[in-house]
Amino acid sequence: MSRSLCHCCQQNLCLQHFNEYNKLSISHLNRFNNETNILDDRLKTLNILKIIGNSRRKLEQWREDCYTKIDLFFEQKCQELDRLANEKVHQQREELNRIQIKLTELNNAQKTTHQDIDLLISKMSQIRSSIMDLEETCFKITTHPLILDDTFIDIKNTNDHEVNLSSLSHTYKAIHRPEGGFQSLACDGQHLLIHQHPNLCLFDRDANIITQTLWSYGEIRDMCWSVTLGQFIVLGANSIFCINENTMSIKEVDTIREQNWISCTCSETVLFVATNECASSIMEYILFPVIEFVRERKHPLVCKKDEFIVGVIYNNANLALMVMNMFKKSIHMELRNAKTLERIWLFQPDIVCTQKITFRCCSLTCDQWLIVDYEIGRLLQITTDGKLKETMKYYPYPYRAILFDQNKLALSTMNGVHLHTIHWHE
Repeated sequence: MSRSLCHCCQQNLCLQHFNEYNKLSISHLNRFNNETNILDDRLKTLNILKIIGNSRRKLEQWREDCYTKIDLFFEQKCQELDRLANEKVHQQREELNRIQIKLTELNNAQKTTHQDIDLLISKMSQIRSSIMDLEETCFKITTHPLILDDTFIDIKNTNDHEVNLSSLSHTYKAIHRPEGGFQSLACDGQHLLIHQHPNLCLFDRDANIITQTLWSYGEIRDMCWSVTLGQFIVLGANSIFCINENTMSIKEVDTIREQNWISCTCSETVLFVATNECASSIMEYILFPVIEFVRERKHPLVCKKDEFIVGVIYNNANLALMVMNMFKKSIHMELRNAKTLERIWLFQPDIVCTQKITFRCCSLTCDQWLIVDYEIGRLLQITTDGKLKETMKYYPYPYRAILFDQNKLALSTMNGVHLHTIHWHE
């Protein structure tokens, strides 16, 4: 027989069921209390520094890059100031040299006129006056404050997603590569730069050509994007070129001497270029204010004397190297600190190199990597600590890969470029 009406669920309950219902409700409250205590403990032990560690390092890297740019700009202006002062000194020195030559001629001839004397007096007076002016020279320096606002750094609350290689979509777009096209890829985040003989073409995410330009500079060994320059860098067999993505104008970098190149990549401040030779070197060039040589990293620091560095990729202050041993027919991947080149880890895949084609890799989200294996026809996903996470068969055999537009993967094959959508693994 019902005794009361529950106002929560609008059910008539007898005394016994009411007591049972009440105990159940109290047990729920107790469970919620326990769970809130557990969550509170988790919040108390939460390591904020660990959560923001990677983002903080990016901010610190941005600060260092800004310091570098300011220092370079400062040095450039100091050199300009030195040049202006030296030009004034040089001008007076040349005038004084002309007077000394005239004096030597008159002394040798042992013959002079009042006109010569008057001319020398006039010239000496002019130089004396010019040197006095030079000693009191003051250069007017006009500086403007460096104005920073919040638009320089945009902080968003996002979670990085790991790539789930096994759930990569089927090809949603394919870009045909005509005969004579090179397999290199580069992206600026949203657009792909691809060589379609005889043109360099810029594609959007839907594989539509945005703009193109004739390429008449021979073989393309590699490509990369420079955030600092706001331009693509294209690596020829012996030369290096900058491509303006808006105008698609091509300019050869004349500050870099010709060498036999194989691969290139950019940090925010440095262009890294690997030489195509046994016992390869990595050449470093500062990007700003002009591209200039900094240093050469040789073996045995970067590789052994019987090894070739066939691929270099920069990501998050680290440098990934693809290293091939032509005598052992083996390939391995190394992750190194971009500044010191200290090795962080080495991964040795089960690949036997039977073709004389360079092996390449690309960076993925969460500091993971993707090795493109054209020998077997597969993709190898490598974890942030250098372990094999996943492999996936791929046909047609892939040669290059690049991540772009956050959730797109472009794979370069023999006949073209295949575009895939990435399904995130939460």
